[in-house]
Amino acid sequence: MTDDLMTIREMCDAFEVTPRTLRFYESKELLFPLREGQKRLFTRRDRARLKLILRGKRFGFSLEEIRQLLSLYDAGDQQLTQLTRTYQIAQERLADMISQRDELDEAIEELKEQLKWGADMIASLQNPPKAAQ
Repeated sequence: MTDDLMTIREMCDAFEVTPRTLRFYESKELLFPLREGQKRLFTRRDRARLKLILRGKRFGFSLEEIRQLLSLYDAGDQQLTQLTRTYQIAQERLADMISQRDELDEAIEELKEQLKWGADMIASLQNPPKAAQ
């Protein structure tokens, strides 16, 4: 069984997170490492949960949403409830992300127009038209 366990340092190296991050996730009841005195040992289940946590964060899920989804794993219905709820939240998140992207695209176009206007103004002020003689 010891082959299945990882220390906090090994977890940090494997997942590119800090010890503080792992302790934070533990305090938020997202991870449940085994304890040997002050030493934390992470199981395969902890590693799977951390992968899901990091993926959820990347997609913009809140830690509370992630915690609730992870808690549905043991619902006793072969993960149907967990998968269904995850799918619903992911659809909502995707819609939010598309909306944000559309807003960002619009803001980028507006900023490009303003920059063009600014460049034209600077050019006209640096090179004023010469008066007809």
